[in-house]
Amino acid sequence: MTSHIFAGRAYRNRVHAGRILAEYVERHLSALPAPAAETSVIALPCGGVPVARQVAEHLDAPLDVLPVRTIGVPDQPELAAGAIAYPGVMVINDEIIGGLGITPDEWDTLVRLTRAELERCTRVHRHGRAGIAVRDTHVVVVDDGVSTGATMRAAVGALRRLGAAQVTVAVPVGPPGMSERFGDVDHVICPTLLESFRGACAAYDEFEPITDADIRELLSYAGTR
Repeated sequence: MTSHIFAGRAYRNRVHAGRILAEYVERHLSALPAPAAETSVIALPCGGVPVARQVAEHLDAPLDVLPVRTIGVPDQPELAAGAIAYPGVMVINDEIIGGLGITPDEWDTLVRLTRAELERCTRVHRHGRAGIAVRDTHVVVVDDGVSTGATMRAAVGALRRLGAAQVTVAVPVGPPGMSERFGDVDHVICPTLLESFRGACAAYDEFEPITDADIRELLSYAGTR
């Protein structure tokens, strides 16, 4: 991994980040010692979808979204106490749960609410479309950044369960030492490492919310394959 910073912040927006990340991914794939299996690009909702769209178009690879949701803590929904991904993979951050004194009953409620939102997102984002098959493919899983890594670890676990032959994590920005957060991946690509990491938004000039309608539109590329 290398580090680069443009004037101001690292990226203008997620599209800009996706275009830069796509070049890194392309160089990575071309440098593999043996020809990679068929490559699929998998986005994490919501912010990873516009980034992944750029990567998929650059590689001329199929694009899909992996249903995964962060289990946010009460009053701090952006702080991940864990994450859930389809099909039934859960990652738990015991340090955060213990540090905040989350009780078993509170945890069960958080998990139940997160699973309900995961099911809703799966219906809305896929819009009746079946997910692409990742079995025996090289999956490049993309988000707009990594913070605690809980969501990405859940996603990697789900992709392994679905039979991916290789998994490469590709994100535009993350903290130093990020590659050590994922034990079951083949490669990690992260063009920008921020020493004073305050979340992925710190690397972007524009970091607008991504709506369900945005995701459905961005995933329309998958239908052209």
